[in-house]
Amino acid sequence: MRVLWLTLADPEPRHNGQFIYSGGLIDSVAQAGGAIEVLGLGRSDSAGANQRGGNVVWCLPDDPPFSHWRSLASWLPHTANRCRTTGMRRCLDELLARNAWDGIVFDGISTGWALSRVLAHYPGPRRRPKLVYISHNHEESLRAQIADSQPVFLKRQAVRLDAFKVSRLERAMVDAVDFVTAITQEDSELYRARCRDKPVDVLTPGYCGRRLAARRLSDDLPRRAVIVGSFDWIAKRMNLAEFVEIADPLFAEAGAELQAVGSADEAFLQQLRQKTTATHFTGTVPDIEPYLDQARIAIVPERNGGGFKLKVLEYVFNRVPVFALNGSFAGVPLRHAESAMLYRDHAALARGVLEAIDDVARLNRLQEQALSACNGQFDWSSRGRQLVAAVAP
Repeated sequence: MRVLWLTLADPEPRHNGQFIYSGGLIDSVAQAGGAIEVLGLGRSDSAGANQRGGNVVWCLPDDPPFSHWRSLASWLPHTANRCRTTGMRRCLDELLARNAWDGIVFDGISTGWALSRVLAHYPGPRRRPKLVYISHNHEESLRAQIADSQPVFLKRQAVRLDAFKVSRLERAMVDAVDFVTAITQEDSELYRARCRDKPVDVLTPGYCGRRLAARRLSDDLPRRAVIVGSFDWIAKRMNLAEFVEIADPLFAEAGAELQAVGSADEAFLQQLRQKTTATHFTGTVPDIEPYLDQARIAIVPERNGGGFKLKVLEYVFNRVPVFALNGSFAGVPLRHAESAMLYRDHAALARGVLEAIDDVARLNRLQEQALSACNGQFDWSSRGRQLVAAVAP
C-alpha cells in the first residue's frame, strides 16, 4: 500500500505532542505494511532523513517557514500558510505527478495548504486515492476558545481572524476527504455533528516511552511539582503564565518548588523568571525523565486547548501522580480521586497540590491506580493497522 503523507515538518526529534503523534503514526503505518513517502519541512535540529532505515522515504525541503506577517495577506491561517513554501509546493507537484498513491494523508490542519493542489490534480473522486484527514484537535472550536481568552483587544482581533481562517479551512478539508480521524471521542462527536455522513474514527496516540515497573514516592523526594511540555504555542504560553502567576506565591509560602520543563522562547521564560520565586524554568532539556524522577506531582494546568495530552501518558507510565484542571485533557481513562485529582480553577489546583504534596501514601495510591487504568490501552501498532484499513480499497 502506497501512501503519500503530508505533514507539518520532520517529526524528529519528537520534542512536542504534535511531532510525537505524527512520528508515532508514520512509524506504526510503516510497520503495518504501508510504503510511505513523507513531505514536510526540514528542521535544523533533525539528524537527517538519509540516516534512517525502514520503508519510509522522506522529502524534507529546507525552506524556512513563512512568517506570521505573510499569513495576514493569505486566505490560509498561519499554521497552514507557513508550510506553503516554494520547496514544499514543488515537491508536492512532483510527488502527485507519479499518480502512484493508494492514499494521501493530510496530517493536521497545517497541511491544508496542499488541499487545493491535490484536488486540482485529481478533479474527480473516482480515480483519486483515498484522502484521509488526521486531526490533532477539533481546530474550529479550539481556536475560537483561544481567541476569546486573549486579554489584549488588538491581539484578540488578530487571533479571531486567524481562527476564522482555521474554521473555514478545516471545514473544507473535512468535506473533501474520504475519512477523518479525531484524537478524542469528544472531537469525533463535534465532527459528526456537522457531517453526519462522513466516516469519522477515533485515533488516540500510542505510547512508546519509558514504563517504570515500580516506583514508590517517599519523603526523600524534593517537595516539588512539575509541569512538562512545549511552551512554543500561544495557548501553552497562556496556560503556563496564568497558572504560575497564581501558584508561585502559594508555593513560595509553603516552601515547595514548582518546575516548568520544556522548550519556550527565552524572552518569554525570562519575563516569568523575573516575576516568580518558587518556580524554576528549565527551557529545552535533552531528557525529561530525570525531572519526572525528582517530582512528587505532575500538573496539567491547561485552561485553553484541552483534548488529548501526550504528556499525561508520560506522567502515568513514569508513575508521577496527575493533578489537573477539569477538562484539561481527554482520551485517558483517569478518574477524579481514584487515579488523578481534578480541580475547577488554577487557584484550587495549586492549593490541591500543596495539600497533597506531603501525603506520599495518597500519592502512591494515585500513581498505582493511574497505571492500572492505562495499561494496555495505548499501543501504537494498533493505530497503524487502523489507518491502513481506512486507506485499503
